[in-house]
Amino acid sequence: MKIHNPFRTALVATLGVGLGILMITSIQTLSTVILYIGTALFLSLGLDPVVTMLERRGLPRWAAVLITILAVLSIFAAVVLIVLPVLIEQISELVDQITPLVQNGEQTIESLKGWMTETFPNLAVDDVFAYVTDWMAKEDWQNNVAGWTETIGQGVLVIGGAVLAGLFGAFIVLVLTIYLTASTPSLKRSAYQLVPASKRERFIDIADQITDSVGHYVMGQVSLGVINGILSAIFLSIINAPFTAVLAVIAFFFSLIPLVGTLTGSTIIVLACLLPGVGSPATALAAAIYYLIYMQVEAYFLAPRIMSRAVSVPGAVVVIAALSGGALLGLLGALIAIPVAASILIIYRQVLIPRMDQR
Repeated sequence: MKIHNPFRTALVATLGVGLGILMITSIQTLSTVILYIGTALFLSLGLDPVVTMLERRGLPRWAAVLITILAVLSIFAAVVLIVLPVLIEQISELVDQITPLVQNGEQTIESLKGWMTETFPNLAVDDVFAYVTDWMAKEDWQNNVAGWTETIGQGVLVIGGAVLAGLFGAFIVLVLTIYLTASTPSLKRSAYQLVPASKRERFIDIADQITDSVGHYVMGQVSLGVINGILSAIFLSIINAPFTAVLAVIAFFFSLIPLVGTLTGSTIIVLACLLPGVGSPATALAAAIYYLIYMQVEAYFLAPRIMSRAVSVPGAVVVIAALSGGALLGLLGALIAIPVAASILIIYRQVLIPRMDQR
């Protein structure tokens, strides 16, 4: 190919590369803002089915949005006011249980040896502790304590800053969620007008399927989390498990992660029931049996009925999407990844496959 004006070609190429770098840098700079907007959009789509239901009962859009937002905030405030004091009390109790273990190092080690010998009679406990002692000596344990203390102090400051940033982010997301929930119909109409009139009807149909699927997914996953949290609190109270409120909150939040969340949360709860001094092997065994039964009930009875109006996603796709979303955006990414995968499946089934069949 013959280039008639090398200077102009080089200038256009340089400007194109610079524009691309500028766009990538801008996206990286605005990543937090984009994350806030995506989270708010995700939540507003989850609240939209409730708002639509209230509109069908004769309420205007603004009243339906106001009632929905107030109801969600009231439930959240009630849960915080009820659970937070219990959480603080049980976390303080946990600290009180751990402090003597740290202060009385040798006595704690001997107690731990006795507990392990009694619980696992076939385990060579002395060999295990000898291996740990040798490893600590090789790692120069005592000389690293001062460095660890300094690191812990810096970590406390980082955690405090992260908590403040999280509260500020939560407030921003709340404001954006209210705005997006109130203006969802107008935003949809504005987006639909960008599509050519000849393809607009088909586009609207697919877009409505995607938004409805995301909304039903959000409501369904929250419902499963609430069910797991309440049942966990009841059962753990019956078997006298330690830190019932804390473990119930763990069960709720991990249930929000599809497919692997309930299993992960259940494992953490069972291990917490094995803590020396506050738990016991019998309590952990009872919790393990309960969660094995609950996971079967959730998988074959609760989830199919609650999530029936959301788009079904194959298990392998759920795992891949959850892992990819978690690697990119953490817990929030794992939550958002599933409806994104469902949306891609809708486009694949209703747009790509029909086009391939017509060729």
